[in-house]
Amino acid sequence: MENNHSKLNIPFLDLKLINQPYENAINAALQKKVASGWFVLGEEVSKFENSFAEYCGTKHCIGVANGLDALILLLKASSFPKNAEVIVPSNTYIASILAISLAGFKPVLVEPDLETYLIDPKKIEDKITKKTKAILVVHLYGKCCEMSEITKIAQKYDLKIFEDAAQAHGANFGNLKTGNLSDGAGFSFYPTKNLGAMGDAGAITTNDDILAERIKSLRNYGSGKKYVFEFQGMNSRLDEMQAAILNVKLSNLNYENKLRQRMAKRYLSEIKNSKVILPSSKTIEQDAWHLFVVRIDDREKFRKYLSENGIGTDVHYPIAPHLQLAYREWNKLSFPISEKIHSEIVSLPLNIGLSEDEINYIIEKINQY
Repeated sequence: MENNHSKLNIPFLDLKLINQPYENAINAALQKKVASGWFVLGEEVSKFENSFAEYCGTKHCIGVANGLDALILLLKASSFPKNAEVIVPSNTYIASILAISLAGFKPVLVEPDLETYLIDPKKIEDKITKKTKAILVVHLYGKCCEMSEITKIAQKYDLKIFEDAAQAHGANFGNLKTGNLSDGAGFSFYPTKNLGAMGDAGAITTNDDILAERIKSLRNYGSGKKYVFEFQGMNSRLDEMQAAILNVKLSNLNYENKLRQRMAKRYLSEIKNSKVILPSSKTIEQDAWHLFVVRIDDREKFRKYLSENGIGTDVHYPIAPHLQLAYREWNKLSFPISEKIHSEIVSLPLNIGLSEDEINYIIEKINQY
């Protein structure tokens, strides 16, 4: 059905619009923080750590500088032997893989399921060796991995499970939230995330008391007590300003995830173009819908058409990790499912500030393609 919509201008993401409702509360929180004179590991960080641990249902949350550091610290704190292997999906943002390398371990890539884009549990066991110590799952685009199957495999081979939950704040698997589905999870609060800071920020959640204490020390140069260094640590602390911003926004996370879910439901039920492969809708109520990712054969033509109609898109991500120059040693390896996904995916706008008219317009233009 064709409407006579005039051309709209819909950016892929509008952070100004997303943050506008919080402006007064954030300004007040930051002014209070400046007046306090305490800027590193103070009250705001403690408050956020307690609140986010409660939100995820975990015993501990440790605030760190960013999502990559969260994963590195989680792996470093686990004290695996130097030649340890960590299983990770071949379809992910490169940070998941970099974390393993930078922690001093070997990433072992496993193909995703084409329907979910997430690591395929059926392919994990083939990659397990005597050196395998952990599985790092990635809840990509806000969808939870199939944790019951993965947990069975981990228990069978005595492996740790870690979550890269950078894109999945508030997503659920059964009755549990991401961050509480494993031995430990890394979160990013990069400004574009469902729970976004106004700069870099991250956190680790875990129920393991020993792991939590070690991470607290490692994030602070390896020091649990001033000028006493038990470990060779790093400087990766969530700063008070970003924690103050996150404290303002956390209480609205479930509400904003519901808005994303509502938009995703409309896309799933109303986009009727046979050229466009929609994401899996099996877990629609459980997903955080960080991104709404479709697949299409002629991606660049499709993106150009949407751009000409004022609709912004993005690609998460255009080049598979094993084809990046950072991992030249993998460039000749074949991961056909990952390569197919990376060559066909397009992310549609999923701004919580989108109006009904804008959503109608996006659906209409896609159906007309």
